Amino acid sequence: MFDETVLRSEEKAIFKLRSLYRKYGYLPYKMCKFEEYELYIRNKDFLVSDRIISFNDTNGKLMALKPDVTLSIIKNGDDVSGTKQKVFYNENVYRVSSGTQRFKEIMQTGLECIGDIDMYDVYEVVTLAAQSLMQISDEFVLEISHLGILSKLINDACERKSFEKNAIKYIAEKNAHDLCKLCDEYDVEEHKKDRLVSLISTYGQRNKVIEMLKNIVDDECIGEIETLSKMMDNLPYSSKIIFDFSLVNDTNYYNGFVLKGFVNGVCDSILAGGQYDNMMKKMGRKSKAIGFAIYIDRLEQMTNDHSQYDVDAIIVYDDKTSFDEVARCVEEAVKNGKTVTAQKNIPDGLRYKEIIKIGKGEN
Repeated sequence: MFDETVLRSEEKAIFKLRSLYRKYGYLPYKMCKFEEYELYIRNKDFLVSDRIISFNDTNGKLMALKPDVTLSIIKNGDDVSGTKQKVFYNENVYRVSSGTQRFKEIMQTGLECIGDIDMYDVYEVVTLAAQSLMQISDEFVLEISHLGILSKLINDACERKSFEKNAIKYIAEKNAHDLCKLCDEYDVEEHKKDRLVSLISTYGQRNKVIEMLKNIVDDECIGEIETLSKMMDNLPYSSKIIFDFSLVNDTNYYNGFVLKGFVNGVCDSILAGGQYDNMMKKMGRKSKAIGFAIYIDRLEQMTNDHSQYDVDAIIVYDDKTSFDEVARCVEEAVKNGKTVTAQKNIPDGLRYKEIIKIGKGEN
């Protein structure tokens, strides 16, 4: 029987998530470890980090160890009218670790739904994001926003790109002071400034946020938000899915709903995603798309659930002990459910519960 206790938190999460996604018809997606460097540098704003490991192929073409999976899926897919491609992946990506600030091979898990996307698909991906967090910890929060509302309010206030870039930054930081100063610098009308600033405090329980939104914007996006919220009302984890309209993403790539997920014990978000139709268009695709990724490396911050011991027992034997006797003692300990190591001397730093000495004069 397979012993799950030998797995780290990250490894346990990967196995559980694979099983979850297969239940909903998502198929495993496998890809090459590298792509043309140009793909990533052309879409660097879509990446978590623009620091990319590159190398020259044998034909002289500049290649890169992939820092992202979604871009590869988009690049290598096809548009088929009236259908949806549903895939999940467990792939190594090569990024700068948030902990060490050095390049690290990281296992990334996630899923993508690409094609003729409708409201059910949005609901399915959102609920799978919530269930993914629940597989990792019962103590989680999934935040949802809608970039349609954000884009509308920003464009109504000022259509200049420099304003949009800074406004998004200050809203994401919940920085009302600098957002007000920015609006004043660009001569934004007072009532439009007030609506934009109010987004910063528009978060929390879903029905409460929807009522707040109705006082801020009159937009068809509210209809989509209400529909999604009602579909989630009867879920057992419904209260852990909240709206937060200070949650933003680059509008050059994302549109519609965006997601961010947190679990207790990890100081940063471990899940991020959303609708990225704009990204699809940028890469010459006609389909719509929504998905999310889980940053498995961040689970290292969670409390280590391993035993405080390296082994249950250490068997110490000498040169006069027969190898048959050593083998018999080891097998007996293993059959009794113990983890065991056989050594002639006790290694420095080894943590063990008991010591068993065998050999001449020992029992």
